[in-house]
Amino acid sequence: MMGKIIFYEERNFMGRSWEYGSDCSDMSSYMSRCHSFRVMSGCWMFYDQPNYMGHQYFFRKGEYSDYMSMWGSTNWVRSFRMIPRYSGSYRMRAYERDNYMGQMMEMTDDCDNFMSRYHWSHGCMSCHVMDGHWLMYEHPNYMGRMWYFGPGHYRSFRDYGNMRFMSMRRIMDSWY
Repeated sequence: MMGKIIFYEERNFMGRSWEYGSDCSDMSSYMSRCHSFRVMSGCWMFYDQPNYMGHQYFFRKGEYSDYMSMWGSTNWVRSFRMIPRYSGSYRMRAYERDNYMGQMMEMTDDCDNFMSRYHWSHGCMSCHVMDGHWLMYEHPNYMGRMWYFGPGHYRSFRDYGNMRFMSMRRIMDSWY
């Protein structure tokens, strides 16, 4: 199933609108601003900079009449990508240090706090996502800035603002 989003220039779904069903690396060529949107289907990562850069925000099916107040900023979405639907098992190896060093835990479920569960004082600093799609958060209990990680190797989170992730959750098939 493909995803679908409708963006609106103004709050409360007013003004000109644009409909999308795929990734967009730079919205500015289509819209000068976006203040509200409807996610009709799919799960999406939004970015406050072009080319999938800057802060990331996760959205799933729903109506967002004034999303900028949710972000706590005046930046609007500049680029976005759909997260592929996934219904298999979830598996990730999380490491307490860069370059897969330090303690390693193989994860198959959400973790609301690396500090309390594994006694990692600095959180997760590198990972290998083997199966599934994951969101990682800068604070325990799925709070603060988030980043999306799909299958692949992530040797160092220095590329992500030198983040130390303190919690993580799976992007579940039921969210679509």
